[in-house]
Amino acid sequence: MNIFLILEQTLNGLQFGVMLFLMAAGLTLVFGIMNLVNLAHGSLYMVGAYLATTFAQWTGSFLLALVLALAGSLVVGIVVELVALRTLYERDHLDQVLATFGLILFFNELIAILWGRSALYTTLPTWLSGHVALLPGIRYPVYRALVILVGLVVAGLLWVVVTRTRLGMLIRAGASNRTMVAALGVNVRLLYTVVFGSGAALAGLAGLMAGPIYAVQPGMGEQILIQVFVVIVIGGIGSIRGALVGAVIVGMVDTLGRAFLKPMLSTVLSAPAADTAGPAIASMLIYLLMAAVLAFRPQGLFPVTGAER
Repeated sequence: MNIFLILEQTLNGLQFGVMLFLMAAGLTLVFGIMNLVNLAHGSLYMVGAYLATTFAQWTGSFLLALVLALAGSLVVGIVVELVALRTLYERDHLDQVLATFGLILFFNELIAILWGRSALYTTLPTWLSGHVALLPGIRYPVYRALVILVGLVVAGLLWVVVTRTRLGMLIRAGASNRTMVAALGVNVRLLYTVVFGSGAALAGLAGLMAGPIYAVQPGMGEQILIQVFVVIVIGGIGSIRGALVGAVIVGMVDTLGRAFLKPMLSTVLSAPAADTAGPAIASMLIYLLMAAVLAFRPQGLFPVTGAER
Protein backbone atom coordinates (compact mmCIF):
# COMPACT_ATOMS: atom_id res chain seq x y z
CA MET A 1 0.00 0.00 0.00
CA ASN A 2 1.05 3.56 -0.62
CA ILE A 3 2.64 4.89 2.60
CA PHE A 4 1.39 8.39 1.80
CA LEU A 5 -2.19 7.13 1.57
CA ILE A 6 -1.84 5.27 4.87
CA LEU A 7 -0.55 8.43 6.59
CA GLU A 8 -3.34 10.55 5.11
CA GLN A 9 -6.04 8.11 6.22
CA THR A 10 -4.45 7.87 9.67
CA LEU A 11 -4.70 11.64 10.01
CA ASN A 12 -8.29 11.49 8.77
CA GLY A 13 -8.98 8.91 11.46
CA LEU A 14 -7.42 11.18 14.09
CA GLN A 15 -9.49 14.12 12.84
CA PHE A 16 -12.68 12.06 13.03
CA GLY A 17 -11.63 10.82 16.44
CA VAL A 18 -11.20 14.27 17.97
CA MET A 19 -14.62 15.29 16.65
CA LEU A 20 -16.10 12.21 18.29
CA PHE A 21 -14.25 13.18 21.47
CA LEU A 22 -15.86 16.62 21.57
CA MET A 23 -19.25 14.94 21.38
CA ALA A 24 -18.37 12.13 23.78
CA ALA A 25 -16.80 14.44 26.39
CA GLY A 26 -20.00 16.44 26.79
CA LEU A 27 -22.22 13.36 26.80
CA THR A 28 -20.09 11.41 29.27
CA LEU A 29 -19.95 14.40 31.62
CA VAL A 30 -23.73 14.74 31.56
CA PHE A 31 -24.31 11.03 32.13
CA GLY A 32 -21.49 10.47 34.60
CA ILE A 33 -22.24 13.53 36.72
CA MET A 34 -25.97 14.15 36.29
CA ASN A 35 -26.98 10.50 35.65
CA LEU A 36 -29.01 11.77 32.69
CA VAL A 37 -29.37 9.76 29.49
CA ASN A 38 -29.51 12.46 26.83
CA LEU A 39 -30.37 11.09 23.41
CA ALA A 40 -30.79 14.66 22.16
CA HIS A 41 -27.05 15.35 22.43
CA GLY A 42 -26.72 14.81 18.68
CA SER A 43 -29.37 17.49 18.10
CA LEU A 44 -27.09 20.03 19.81
CA TYR A 45 -24.34 18.97 17.40
CA MET A 46 -26.76 19.66 14.54
CA VAL A 47 -27.71 23.05 16.01
CA GLY A 48 -24.04 24.06 16.16
CA ALA A 49 -23.54 23.15 12.50
CA TYR A 50 -26.63 25.08 11.35
CA LEU A 51 -25.81 28.15 13.45
CA ALA A 52 -22.23 28.28 12.14
CA THR A 53 -23.39 27.98 8.52
CA THR A 54 -26.06 30.66 8.99
CA PHE A 55 -23.83 33.11 10.83
CA ALA A 56 -21.12 32.66 8.20
CA GLN A 57 -23.61 33.64 5.51
CA TRP A 58 -24.90 36.63 7.51
CA THR A 59 -21.59 38.06 8.70
CA GLY A 60 -19.24 37.00 5.91
CA SER A 61 -16.68 36.14 8.61
CA PHE A 62 -15.89 32.51 9.29
CA LEU A 63 -14.24 33.13 12.67
CA LEU A 64 -17.05 35.38 13.90
CA ALA A 65 -19.55 32.75 12.80
CA LEU A 66 -17.74 30.12 14.86
CA VAL A 67 -17.78 32.30 17.98
CA LEU A 68 -21.47 33.14 17.58
CA ALA A 69 -22.39 29.51 16.87
CA LEU A 70 -20.50 28.33 19.95
CA ALA A 71 -22.27 30.91 22.11
CA GLY A 72 -25.60 30.00 20.51
CA SER A 73 -25.07 26.29 21.24
CA LEU A 74 -24.32 27.13 24.87
CA VAL A 75 -27.52 29.18 25.17
CA VAL A 76 -29.64 26.50 23.49
CA GLY A 77 -28.21 23.87 25.84
CA ILE A 78 -28.96 25.96 28.92
CA VAL A 79 -32.53 26.63 27.74
CA VAL A 80 -33.12 22.94 27.05
CA GLU A 81 -31.83 22.03 30.52
CA LEU A 82 -33.97 24.62 32.26
CA VAL A 83 -37.16 24.00 30.31
CA ALA A 84 -37.16 20.29 29.46
CA LEU A 85 -34.60 18.31 31.44
CA ARG A 86 -34.49 19.74 34.95
CA THR A 87 -37.53 17.73 36.02
CA LEU A 88 -36.00 14.46 34.80
CA TYR A 89 -33.05 14.14 37.19
CA GLU A 90 -34.99 12.11 39.75
CA ARG A 91 -36.85 10.05 37.12
CA ASP A 92 -35.67 6.67 35.89
CA HIS A 93 -33.66 6.26 32.70
CA LEU A 94 -36.62 5.10 30.64
CA ASP A 95 -38.39 8.43 31.24
CA GLN A 96 -35.19 10.26 30.28
CA VAL A 97 -34.84 8.23 27.08
CA LEU A 98 -38.43 8.93 26.06
CA ALA A 99 -38.20 12.65 26.86
CA THR A 100 -34.91 13.21 25.05
CA PHE A 101 -36.11 11.15 22.07
CA GLY A 102 -39.00 13.59 21.90
CA LEU A 103 -36.44 16.41 21.85
CA ILE A 104 -34.78 14.77 18.83
CA LEU A 105 -38.07 14.89 16.93
CA PHE A 106 -38.66 18.47 18.05
CA PHE A 107 -35.24 19.72 16.93
CA ASN A 108 -35.39 17.88 13.60
CA GLU A 109 -38.75 19.41 12.75
CA LEU A 110 -37.70 22.86 13.99
CA ILE A 111 -34.58 22.75 11.83
CA ALA A 112 -36.66 21.67 8.82
CA ILE A 113 -39.11 24.54 9.42
CA LEU A 114 -36.39 27.18 9.78
CA TRP A 115 -33.88 26.00 7.16
CA GLY A 116 -35.72 23.47 5.04
CA ARG A 117 -34.80 19.84 4.43
CA SER A 118 -32.15 20.43 1.77
CA ALA A 119 -28.52 20.07 2.79
CA LEU A 120 -26.44 23.20 3.41
CA TYR A 121 -22.72 23.57 2.82
CA THR A 122 -20.21 25.85 4.54
CA THR A 123 -17.60 27.58 2.39
CA LEU A 124 -14.15 27.82 3.95
CA PRO A 125 -12.19 31.08 3.73
CA THR A 126 -9.15 31.07 1.45
CA TRP A 127 -6.65 30.80 4.30
CA LEU A 128 -8.27 27.54 5.47
CA SER A 129 -8.95 25.94 2.09
CA GLY A 130 -5.37 25.09 1.17
CA HIS A 131 -2.96 22.34 2.17
CA VAL A 132 0.00 22.19 4.52
CA ALA A 133 3.16 20.20 3.83
CA LEU A 134 3.70 17.66 6.61
CA LEU A 135 6.61 15.85 5.00
CA PRO A 136 8.23 16.07 1.56
CA GLY A 137 5.56 14.89 -0.85
CA ILE A 138 2.86 14.68 1.83
CA ARG A 139 0.24 17.45 1.95
CA TYR A 140 -2.79 17.59 4.21
CA PRO A 141 -5.79 19.96 4.23
CA VAL A 142 -5.23 22.92 6.53
CA TYR A 143 -8.77 22.81 7.91
CA ARG A 144 -8.60 19.14 8.89
CA ALA A 145 -5.26 19.77 10.59
CA LEU A 146 -6.86 22.68 12.46
CA VAL A 147 -9.71 20.41 13.62
CA ILE A 148 -7.15 17.98 15.05
CA LEU A 149 -5.33 20.80 16.84
CA VAL A 150 -8.52 22.29 18.29
CA GLY A 151 -9.70 18.90 19.52
CA LEU A 152 -6.40 18.19 21.28
CA VAL A 153 -6.32 21.67 22.84
CA VAL A 154 -9.90 21.26 24.11
CA ALA A 155 -8.99 17.86 25.56
CA GLY A 156 -6.11 19.47 27.47
CA LEU A 157 -8.29 22.32 28.72
CA LEU A 158 -10.99 19.88 29.89
CA TRP A 159 -8.41 17.89 31.81
CA VAL A 160 -7.16 21.05 33.53
CA VAL A 161 -10.68 22.22 34.38
CA VAL A 162 -11.84 18.87 35.76
CA THR A 163 -8.69 18.05 37.75
CA ARG A 164 -7.15 21.41 38.67
CA THR A 165 -9.94 23.94 39.28
CA ARG A 166 -12.60 24.58 41.92
CA LEU A 167 -15.32 24.02 39.33
CA GLY A 168 -13.80 20.65 38.49
CA MET A 169 -13.69 19.78 42.18
CA LEU A 170 -17.39 20.59 42.50
CA ILE A 171 -18.18 18.59 39.38
CA ARG A 172 -16.35 15.54 40.71
CA ALA A 173 -17.92 15.94 44.15
CA GLY A 174 -21.38 16.29 42.64
CA ALA A 175 -20.84 13.10 40.70
CA SER A 176 -19.91 11.21 43.86
CA ASN A 177 -22.48 12.54 46.34
CA ARG A 178 -24.82 15.29 45.22
CA THR A 179 -26.69 15.25 48.57
CA MET A 180 -23.54 16.00 50.55
CA VAL A 181 -22.50 18.73 48.10
CA ALA A 182 -25.91 20.37 48.44
CA ALA A 183 -25.67 20.14 52.24
CA LEU A 184 -22.39 22.07 52.07
CA GLY A 185 -24.19 24.99 50.44
CA VAL A 186 -23.41 24.35 46.78
CA ASN A 187 -26.21 25.13 44.34
CA VAL A 188 -26.40 21.72 42.69
CA ARG A 189 -29.07 22.79 40.19
CA LEU A 190 -26.85 25.64 38.99
CA LEU A 191 -23.90 23.25 38.82
CA TYR A 192 -25.93 20.88 36.66
CA THR A 193 -26.96 23.74 34.38
CA VAL A 194 -23.30 24.69 33.94
CA VAL A 195 -22.33 21.08 33.19
CA PHE A 196 -25.14 20.57 30.69
CA GLY A 197 -24.49 23.92 29.00
CA SER A 198 -20.80 23.07 28.71
CA GLY A 199 -21.66 19.69 27.20
CA ALA A 200 -23.97 21.41 24.72
CA ALA A 201 -21.21 23.86 23.80
CA LEU A 202 -18.82 20.95 23.16
CA ALA A 203 -21.41 19.26 20.94
CA GLY A 204 -21.97 22.57 19.13
CA LEU A 205 -18.21 22.95 18.67
CA ALA A 206 -18.07 19.51 17.05
CA GLY A 207 -21.00 20.44 14.82
CA LEU A 208 -19.63 23.78 13.69
CA MET A 209 -16.30 22.18 12.83
CA ALA A 210 -18.09 19.39 10.95
CA GLY A 211 -20.03 21.83 8.77
CA PRO A 212 -17.27 22.47 6.22
CA ILE A 213 -16.47 18.74 5.99
CA TYR A 214 -19.88 17.09 5.91
CA ALA A 215 -23.30 18.11 4.66
CA VAL A 216 -25.36 20.10 7.17
CA GLN A 217 -28.84 18.57 7.13
CA PRO A 218 -31.73 17.61 9.44
CA GLY A 219 -31.04 14.40 11.33
CA MET A 220 -27.26 14.66 11.06
CA GLY A 221 -26.97 14.38 14.84
CA GLU A 222 -28.42 10.88 15.01
CA GLN A 223 -25.86 9.61 12.50
CA ILE A 224 -22.96 10.43 14.80
CA LEU A 225 -24.68 9.85 18.15
CA ILE A 226 -24.53 6.05 17.83
CA GLN A 227 -20.77 6.22 17.28
CA VAL A 228 -20.46 8.54 20.28
CA PHE A 229 -22.21 5.97 22.49
CA VAL A 230 -19.74 3.37 21.22
CA VAL A 231 -16.90 5.71 22.24
CA ILE A 232 -18.30 6.13 25.75
CA VAL A 233 -18.82 2.40 26.24
CA ILE A 234 -15.27 1.63 25.09
CA GLY A 235 -13.64 4.45 27.06
CA GLY A 236 -15.66 4.15 30.27
CA ILE A 237 -18.73 6.13 31.31
CA GLY A 238 -17.89 9.41 33.02
CA SER A 239 -14.19 9.37 32.10
CA ILE A 240 -12.76 12.26 30.05
CA ARG A 241 -9.55 10.29 29.48
CA GLY A 242 -11.59 7.30 28.39
CA ALA A 243 -13.61 9.49 26.01
CA LEU A 244 -10.42 10.75 24.35
CA VAL A 245 -8.79 7.34 24.02
CA GLY A 246 -12.02 5.67 22.93
CA ALA A 247 -12.73 8.39 20.37
CA VAL A 248 -9.29 8.13 18.80
CA ILE A 249 -9.55 4.33 18.65
CA VAL A 250 -13.02 4.42 17.10
CA GLY A 251 -12.02 7.14 14.64
CA MET A 252 -8.97 5.20 13.53
CA VAL A 253 -10.72 1.84 13.26
CA ASP A 254 -13.66 3.27 11.34
CA THR A 255 -11.61 5.37 8.92
CA LEU A 256 -8.85 2.86 8.23
CA GLY A 257 -11.35 0.02 7.97
CA ARG A 258 -13.43 1.83 5.35
CA ALA A 259 -10.29 2.82 3.42
CA PHE A 260 -8.29 -0.41 3.43
CA LEU A 261 -10.46 -3.40 4.34
CA LYS A 262 -11.84 -3.91 0.83
CA PRO A 263 -8.38 -3.81 -0.86
CA MET A 264 -7.08 -6.24 1.77
CA LEU A 265 -9.99 -8.63 1.24
CA SER A 266 -9.48 -8.48 -2.53
CA THR A 267 -6.13 -10.23 -2.05
CA VAL A 268 -7.85 -13.35 -0.69
CA LEU A 269 -11.35 -13.09 -2.20
CA SER A 270 -12.69 -12.52 -5.66
CA ALA A 271 -13.27 -8.90 -6.65
CA PRO A 272 -17.11 -9.12 -6.49
CA ALA A 273 -16.96 -10.81 -3.07
CA ALA A 274 -14.54 -8.19 -1.74
CA ASP A 275 -16.71 -5.40 -3.12
CA THR A 276 -19.69 -6.82 -1.24
CA ALA A 277 -18.06 -7.93 2.00
CA GLY A 278 -15.56 -5.09 2.43
CA PRO A 279 -17.94 -2.16 3.04
CA ALA A 280 -20.31 -4.33 5.10
CA ILE A 281 -17.60 -5.57 7.45
CA ALA A 282 -15.97 -2.11 7.63
CA SER A 283 -19.23 -0.60 8.87
CA MET A 284 -19.35 -3.28 11.61
CA LEU A 285 -15.79 -2.92 12.88
CA ILE A 286 -16.42 -0.41 15.68
CA TYR A 287 -19.32 -2.52 17.00
CA LEU A 288 -17.18 -5.65 16.95
CA LEU A 289 -14.52 -3.66 18.81
CA MET A 290 -17.10 -2.56 21.39
CA ALA A 291 -18.24 -6.15 21.86
CA ALA A 292 -14.65 -7.25 22.41
CA VAL A 293 -14.01 -4.52 24.99
CA LEU A 294 -17.26 -5.37 26.83
CA ALA A 295 -16.26 -9.03 26.90
CA PHE A 296 -12.93 -8.36 28.62
CA ARG A 297 -13.56 -5.03 30.40
CA PRO A 298 -17.30 -4.44 30.90
CA GLN A 299 -16.57 -1.17 32.73
CA GLY A 300 -14.60 0.23 29.76
CA LEU A 301 -10.90 0.87 29.23
CA PHE A 302 -10.69 3.74 31.73
CA PRO A 303 -13.48 3.43 34.30
CA VAL A 304 -13.93 6.37 36.65
CA THR A 305 -12.28 5.71 40.00
CA GLY A 306 -12.88 7.36 43.32
CA ALA A 307 -9.70 9.43 42.89
CA GLU A 308 -10.91 10.77 39.55
CA ARG A 309 -14.21 11.78 41.11
